[in-house]
Amino acid sequence: MTIRFVGDTVDDMFDVAVIEDPVAAGVSLDPMRSRLLAALVEPLSATALATAVGLPRQKVNYHLRELEKHGLVELVEERRKGNMTERVLRATAASYVISPAVLKEVAPDPDRAPDRLSARWLLALAARLVRDVGALITGATKAGKPVATFGIDGEVRFASPRERAAFAADLAEAVTNLVSRYHDDDGRAYRLVVAVHPVPHE
Repeated sequence: MTIRFVGDTVDDMFDVAVIEDPVAAGVSLDPMRSRLLAALVEPLSATALATAVGLPRQKVNYHLRELEKHGLVELVEERRKGNMTERVLRATAASYVISPAVLKEVAPDPDRAPDRLSARWLLALAARLVRDVGALITGATKAGKPVATFGIDGEVRFASPRERAAFAADLAEAVTNLVSRYHDDDGRAYRLVVAVHPVPHE
């Protein structure tokens, strides 16, 4: 089982977890277990969780055991109630991303067809980004060090396809100039990904 945690923590919970184990991925994709993970952003007992999602406690307990076994939920505390012990659980992250490493035999390879105008190539780049950053997070967590990353997310509107093409050309030139200015053959290698794609309709 491999889960890599990404980003800041809030009340000891990670913002994002990258799932790299196929079995853990399958467990997380079950619709009911996804509902339980969403509800467990806040610590809850099986009884409270059953009430929240409208399921029998026995069924909730079954799903919780599977989630806990694969590192998707964790024990927060145990409370004594009479002659019983109530376990309080919480999701290990606020959200989860399934790494392309789960399907490594058929994972997209951006080196296979480097066409920067292809949407499928862009998807392959994004898949490699998730895989690589997940691997970096694991190493950094073991070493107790942060990962040096940087990202920009924005939106731009083009009046016409011609304007969009001109923007792409200017962007490519600007990035090429910036890279040539700071590149050092003896320095630490960083991967740079710049992407432009239409915003999907909701």
